[in-house]
Amino acid sequence: MRHRKKGRKLNRTSSHRKALMRNMVTTFIDQEHIETTDAKAKELRPLAERLVTLAKRGGDDLAARRRALKVIRDKKIVGKLFTEIGPRYADRPGGYTRIVKVEARRGDGAPLSILKFVTEPVTFKEKKQKPEEEFDQVGPAAAAAAAAPAGEVEGESAAVETEAPEGEEADVPESASDDAEPAAEGEEPEEEAASEEDEPKEG
Repeated sequence: MRHRKKGRKLNRTSSHRKALMRNMVTTFIDQEHIETTDAKAKELRPLAERLVTLAKRGGDDLAARRRALKVIRDKKIVGKLFTEIGPRYADRPGGYTRIVKVEARRGDGAPLSILKFVTEPVTFKEKKQKPEEEFDQVGPAAAAAAAAPAGEVEGESAAVETEAPEGEEADVPESASDDAEPAAEGEEPEEEAASEEDEPKEG
């Protein structure tokens, strides 16, 4: 496992490597591009982007200037970093540099790259909405319930609860209706008998 082995040694001691990165980043900010080997460009890119992030904090931030001066020992280059390069990338959330591959170096055949600042304006992608296929799989009722406001859903549920008893009353069993009809027919003879008794008897 390569734990705690981040970075490249570049066949140099730690002090030599630190001085190399300091000189390269100073030249890069001054010229805004630098041609070097792939390995050195990949090591230089994170350092340069951290310095640009410091510069985005503004020239009035004294702590940020002093942190940049620990790496870049030239006050003129630090002034350019905070006055020109930092405001240029104020709206970009990272990714200020780009590595472009070029032809191999003649002589030893070392792979070369150019590290330069990004010049294109930043563009943000719009958030993708859920496709209609997902709504079809869920069903139109569920999709409508999800799209409807909470008040409309509560009103519909209350209407369903009030309509349910009316439906139960309408569903009367047939046996009960059959029993009610003979009872109604049986009442008519009793009324007729009572009317006959009330009539006066002849003779």
